[in-house]
Amino acid sequence: RYSIGSVAKRLQRLIKKEVIFLPDCIGPEVEEAVSKMSEGDIILLENLRFHKEEEENDEEFSKSLAKLADYYINDAFGAAHRTHASIVGITKFLPAAAGFLLQREIEYLKGAVDSPVRPFVAILGGAKVSGKIGVLINIENKVDKVII
Repeated sequence: RYSIGSVAKRLQRLIKKEVIFLPDCIGPEVEEAVSKMSEGDIILLENLRFHKEEEENDEEFSKSLAKLADYYINDAFGAAHRTHASIVGITKFLPAAAGFLLQREIEYLKGAVDSPVRPFVAILGGAKVSGKIGVLINIENKVDKVII
């Protein structure tokens, strides 16, 4: 249901280049396929959220992902807050950096927080108020009002 196999087909049509889809994101078959890649090859791995270890930030799963790459670039601002293996865990095993989109979002937010238009109102959403305590402490002297 959440397979990204169809994405490989669509991507291949869009870029007019072969895109190899692998039905998993870790394991010996994936490692072998990646090791045999030539310059310019494209492999799309299956949705890693099929593995419960992803959301558990499992160390072994993180290591398995890290085996596939030389560097980790996070360009997913919308997922950067997640403590998942592909966001946090993998950074223990690979040199890591923010991608261009993530950097741009951070710079935008930095500007908004460092020199905001007043009144500056923070709206915090989500299910767990307890998870926002740290955020509230960090922003209390920067914002004029908080809405939860």
